[in-house]
Amino acid sequence: MSAPRLLSVDIDGTLEIGEPPGIIPVALVRTAQRLGYLVGSCSDRPLSFQQAMWDRVAIRADFTVLKHRLADVRARFSAAVYYHIGDTEIDERFAREAGFHFLRADADAHRRWGPELFSP
Repeated sequence: MSAPRLLSVDIDGTLEIGEPPGIIPVALVRTAQRLGYLVGSCSDRPLSFQQAMWDRVAIRADFTVLKHRLADVRARFSAAVYYHIGDTEIDERFAREAGFHFLRADADAHRRWGPELFSP
């Protein structure tokens, strides 16, 4: 059995339910989970807030971490590939430092990386 893929998402400015709302729909996270991805959030928001957010949208997150702890996710989960979606340079920095592929949460970038995320 091959290792799963892992998807981490920032919340504010990234997810449609963030403050401010971002362009990434909750449906994208559901699709990733349905395809076998490990999914969760990496944000400046407290862990309790992150968990409550996932509960509100009925997604069982595999992890919730503070942004500067993204490397802990990589250490905790063995995956074939690690992705982090975010909207800031700080998101990109922490993603790259943790060995994640950074996917920018803007419309132009999403058109480029969207197909990659869900290819077999």
